[in-house]
Amino acid sequence: MSFLEIKGLKKIYSTRFGANKVQALKNVTFSVEKGEFVAIMGESGSGKTTLLNILAALDKATGGSVILDGQDLSRIKDKDISEYRRDNLGFVFQDFNLLDTFNLEDNIYLPLVLAGKKYSDMRSRLLPISERLGITDLLKKYPYEVSGGQKQRAAVARAIITNPKLILADEPTGALDSKSSDELLNMFSQINSMGHTILMVTHSTKAASIAGRVLFIKDGEVFHQLYRGQDDNRRFYRRIADTQTLLATGGEKR
Repeated sequence: MSFLEIKGLKKIYSTRFGANKVQALKNVTFSVEKGEFVAIMGESGSGKTTLLNILAALDKATGGSVILDGQDLSRIKDKDISEYRRDNLGFVFQDFNLLDTFNLEDNIYLPLVLAGKKYSDMRSRLLPISERLGITDLLKKYPYEVSGGQKQRAAVARAIITNPKLILADEPTGALDSKSSDELLNMFSQINSMGHTILMVTHSTKAASIAGRVLFIKDGEVFHQLYRGQDDNRRFYRRIADTQTLLATGGEKR
């Protein structure tokens, strides 16, 4: 069995009183191996955000299954969902989701505090991560005192400090300038090279081109996928862009 197995995933939303139903996901099936870096692309309304929310245990599927490291998400009791997310998943969001009343250090510590870890343990985990991400000198600063790129570095540190089984990233470069985006993507490559499994939703062809595989979602289904193979980032970028053109023009997958 693969590290992450998504089988026949379906999601139907009903409007108030059930008058109308919208099928966000139809029959999504794919798997992810441990240590993979997979990007998910698709136009707005394609279902990729719904998929991410289900993988993050923030929403429940109407049908199908999600199995992470042998554990079926549908079997987790509602009272245990928050603990499951904290212990198994790391999140990187477009808008950082940092608390302005906490400095960067305390923001990064937050999932460990909630898990009841000792300060000495938290500190020993943070130091190598902050050095690797280049934010050691910023830890006592507050989110409103640092740049967007620095905020995202702190968000990445928070995502990996628990050593999660899976890192989920939702448009992580969306609020960054080009330089900060490049720096963040380099960080993601480094994190992946350390063995972390990453699933990233993105509209950015450049962001997707650093992944090892790209899944294209269209009308609630996996339309196509590309493997990097021996491609460098530039060549992979071109292949991704060509596939996006097919999606936009209604061409046949290849």
